Amino acid sequence: MSIFGMSMTGFWIIAAVFFLVVEGITVGLTSVWFALGALAAMVCALLDAPVWLQIVVFILVSGASLYFTRPIVKKYVNGKVQPTNADKIIGTECRVTETIDNISGTGAVYVDGKTWTARSENDEIIPQGELVTTVRIEGVKVIVNKTTATVVQ
Repeated sequence: MSIFGMSMTGFWIIAAVFFLVVEGITVGLTSVWFALGALAAMVCALLDAPVWLQIVVFILVSGASLYFTRPIVKKYVNGKVQPTNADKIIGTECRVTETIDNISGTGAVYVDGKTWTARSENDEIIPQGELVTTVRIEGVKVIVNKTTATVVQ
């Protein structure tokens, strides 16, 4: 049997090469499972299996290899984000040293022995001297919220 004037074996070889090329130009694992399915279907084509069986084998082998290997690959390939020293300030309380005004592009806080450019998470103006809590870091700016701690007298 043939598709587009070529043998099914040739079709599956081209499909496998296509999936491997896509895999090679992408950053993460994206299509290696389909290349395996195409290779399995090619073996079926070499054994003169009907086209419907080749397609079923392609789908089953691709799906099974994706199902069984994806969690393992995901764990070891792209799984770990390495925190930096700056990440330790997230969630800490600090004092505003320059009034934070997102519209004016001003604001600074002193935290962990360093002065950081600061912005308010919800665009509110936070005056100098207020206590704030760091929420996250975006580039060289620390994003903060007003601290909601109660004052004990």
